[in-house]
Amino acid sequence: MKDPRVAFYLFGENGIAIHWYGIIIATGLIIGVILGVREAKRRGYRSEMILDFMLIAIPVAIVCARLYYVVFAWESYANDVLKVFAVWEGGLAIYGGVIGGVIAALIFYLWRRVSVGEILDIAAPSLILAQGIGRWGNFVNQEAHGGLILDKAWQWFPAGVKIDGLWYQATFFYEFTWNVIVFVILMLIRKKIKVRGGVFALYGILYGFGRYFIESLRTDSLMFSSLRISQLVSIILIVGGILYLVLMRKKEWPAYEGYYSLSWTPEQIEEYKANSKSIRAEENAKRAETKAREIKQKYDDQLEKVKKAEVKEEKAKKKLEKIRRKKAEAEKQQTKAEDTDEAVSEFENNKES
Repeated sequence: MKDPRVAFYLFGENGIAIHWYGIIIATGLIIGVILGVREAKRRGYRSEMILDFMLIAIPVAIVCARLYYVVFAWESYANDVLKVFAVWEGGLAIYGGVIGGVIAALIFYLWRRVSVGEILDIAAPSLILAQGIGRWGNFVNQEAHGGLILDKAWQWFPAGVKIDGLWYQATFFYEFTWNVIVFVILMLIRKKIKVRGGVFALYGILYGFGRYFIESLRTDSLMFSSLRISQLVSIILIVGGILYLVLMRKKEWPAYEGYYSLSWTPEQIEEYKANSKSIRAEENAKRAETKAREIKQKYDDQLEKVKKAEVKEEKAKKKLEKIRRKKAEAEKQQTKAEDTDEAVSEFENNKES
């Protein structure tokens, strides 16, 4: 009998099994990327930004989602460590993926200097929609369900889901529905939120609120002692999101002007690509210099902090100078080579004459 979790086999029934879980997750990712590209363009970024970010975000999020699940469900893998890699069987924790996405945004900021808050705001609607789609992978794998439904009046889908002849609360569907509602809310009010990182904060508040209650119905929650981990994380998201929106409501946010800006010309983009290393080093040097000045003003009596800031500033300047010297040397060598070629060519022309 064919495994219902398998969509089809490549190279015959004994070949590679393509699971519905993987197809559903991939579908959510693709739709999320398309939505993210549109949102990035609306905010003044080239679509290339989302594609570059996803190259980092997808592997980091998948690894973190799997690690999060495995850590809190270790008893299922302790006797067969290789099962850790069998992601097609399920076991990707959404909160682990969210943590991975934030880590990826930090890495992307260090690489391309795009604000972490801006990246997360662009990603938030895509993320919640992809999560909703991904929940149907739980339906296929017959997981992430609630307790038994004994009342026959409620033994119907989507109130419940039938597994091995018994009816269980369809918590995967409850969360899918809540995620779609959150997606609609974010899409409707994202333009009105002026706080950078505010859309993502609202995502955390709304998703955390729904997940907290839905998690209480599940029978397969990841636990830490007697606590449901997802409920604890939900509370952190709700409180953290509210505090962030309150504390950052009056902060001014500079407009982005850089490599991914739609206002940049092809010439500017090519120049940045050719000199990105030296440009980033110069930016770091300026940032370190500004930080050192601010610390001097704020902590003038705390000489140790001032000293550390000055050392960091000096290192950044030395790195910039080193890159400039290498660049100048490369240009000198190129000019020398061109002069040599020109001399050889002139000699051969005179010889023929």
